[in-house]
Amino acid sequence: MENFIEITETTDQQKLAFYKKTYTHVAYGVLAFILIEYFFLTTPAIVNAALSLTGGKMWLLMLGGFMLVTTVAEKMAINSQDRNKQYLGFLLYIIAEAFIFVPILYIAMSLTDGANIIKQAAVLTLALFTGLSGVVFFTKTDFSFLKNIIIIGGFIAIGLIVAGTLFGFDLGLWFSVAMVGLAAASILYQTSKLTEIYSQNQYVAAALGLFASLMLLFWYILRIFMSRD
Repeated sequence: MENFIEITETTDQQKLAFYKKTYTHVAYGVLAFILIEYFFLTTPAIVNAALSLTGGKMWLLMLGGFMLVTTVAEKMAINSQDRNKQYLGFLLYIIAEAFIFVPILYIAMSLTDGANIIKQAAVLTLALFTGLSGVVFFTKTDFSFLKNIIIIGGFIAIGLIVAGTLFGFDLGLWFSVAMVGLAAASILYQTSKLTEIYSQNQYVAAALGLFASLMLLFWYILRIFMSRD
């Protein structure tokens, strides 16, 4: 079992090594997401299965399944001392993200300028992610106070999504804008955790937290770009 040494108790060199490992794993996670997403989108059976879960109450079933799988994956990555189990949890999370992204990417690609819309959304997402991460590292601000805001905002968002699905109303552009703000807050919080909370051997768990926030940001930026078409 690896020693639990908090990142705040390590040397600057050890901190730098931890940050490099974490962001390298985030990059690997994004690459794995792209490859898995490509496989899903080029497999008609998977596309049809995902699209069949987007209508009405089936979408709630899909969201519920996604939340269950990702919760299990997070516990595997965060709580396990077995490195292989941590990677398995991260991979499971990536697969779940790739599957839930199938409908929105499929619809985006069917738009007139779909490929360009996806590319623009991806570039903006990465730019914002980089900028927000930089804010934490360069200002050394503690954003742990955002935790309760994110939790409350998340519950409100889930409630609105459930209500919108059950009662058939569209949440609209401003909901997506608000969710971009929530995702940005999550990135600030997760990056702040990176410098304060994790142990030096928890880079897989740290990468998963950042990856989750990055995907949430991408989802709603993509929705905003799609609404312009």
